[in-house]
Amino acid sequence: MRKSILLGAVMLSGLTAAFATNGDNLIGLTPASRAMGGIGVGAPVGATDSIFRNPAWMTNYQGFNASFGGILFMPNVKARNKVDYSPMGMPFQYDTGYVKSAADTFVVPEIGIVHKVNDKVAVGVGAFGVSGMGVDYRNKDEMLAQMHTTFQFMRMIPAVAVKLNDMVSLSGALHIAWGSLDMGAVMCANPLDPNTCWNAGGGQSQDLGLGFQLGASFNIGGMAYAGVTYQSPVSMTYKRVFDSNGDGVLEDMKLQQPQEFAFGFGVAPSESFKFGVDVRWIGWSGANGYEDFGWKDQWVFGVGAEFKPTPKLALRAGWNYGKTPIRSKNIADPSAGQNNIPNFVAPFPDYNVEWFNLVGFPAISEHHLTLGFGYQISQNFGIEVSYVRAFEKKVETTGAGGLFVVGAKNAQNSLSAALNWKF
Repeated sequence: MRKSILLGAVMLSGLTAAFATNGDNLIGLTPASRAMGGIGVGAPVGATDSIFRNPAWMTNYQGFNASFGGILFMPNVKARNKVDYSPMGMPFQYDTGYVKSAADTFVVPEIGIVHKVNDKVAVGVGAFGVSGMGVDYRNKDEMLAQMHTTFQFMRMIPAVAVKLNDMVSLSGALHIAWGSLDMGAVMCANPLDPNTCWNAGGGQSQDLGLGFQLGASFNIGGMAYAGVTYQSPVSMTYKRVFDSNGDGVLEDMKLQQPQEFAFGFGVAPSESFKFGVDVRWIGWSGANGYEDFGWKDQWVFGVGAEFKPTPKLALRAGWNYGKTPIRSKNIADPSAGQNNIPNFVAPFPDYNVEWFNLVGFPAISEHHLTLGFGYQISQNFGIEVSYVRAFEKKVETTGAGGLFVVGAKNAQNSLSAALNWKF
């Protein structure tokens, strides 16, 4: 009976439902970009990185360039759930404290090829893991409802860039996307009746989507740089992933990766020093799925520098900041609000939406310190390494004046490495 009450209390205090940095997007893909705060829109930081961040910079690289690498992503995610029914006439109080998710290691691949066809045209193709998150509270505290989620999003990008003159290049790219979503939890309609509980998860679902990207770069004599880029939204529908009302019928979920607009600039006063700043706007509030869960738009700021003490060695450092799209709230009535999540049958009260966000998809990181280096072993071969530390961020939402509390903490460490060839 105690287990039934606990699970029901979870569902009355919030519905069920990582790697995440700027929302659920990685701050950067290649070690060079990740070591410099995720920049690459307003200044060139590497041939492979340009495919994704701003393809117009592909004209900046001569010959044939290839790269293969990956990210070892190690989040430290924790969730808390507190309920107090005693003022409502039920002698039940419980607080999980902060419980650590078992999903604490992810591997994210990246591969890219850029070829300068002639003096005017460069082409490239890359495949990158760009977005994702996940938690696993199975076999943890019952009050976390056995929540387990996995979201992965990859883009395969063919791109072309044309150099209009010595200063300006324009580009276009097609984004062929693959996504995978898995959500699971135990839900109860009545906290006192174990017969009203059900397993809401539907297993992994996959989908394909299409988007595009446009970019422009400005190279002023190799001394100053500027760039601008736009990425379109990519719409996905994940089939049969969740049973929101316990009728045994699994429902689809629409989740659209949002549009982005970015611009930046950079300076290179000498061959041994480069500095850049990028600003990105991510439109979470207008994207299917994210808007329904109340995510806010983000302005992301990246700053990075590169210093070469020798022609072969590049030392890099940077900072990345984006205010979390999931904010703390104080909700007077936890049962208020009728939020319709496409295509879920049962509407979610406002507090349940926040519970889903913070326990299932805690994309709340803000400040990132980035470090790394590159070393050119030979004329044709080099390596790059980076380290990113996302400092711990905590977000809590309260209901009924503090009788209900749901919260998340998220800190991250990640290492990335890549092997680069150029001919």
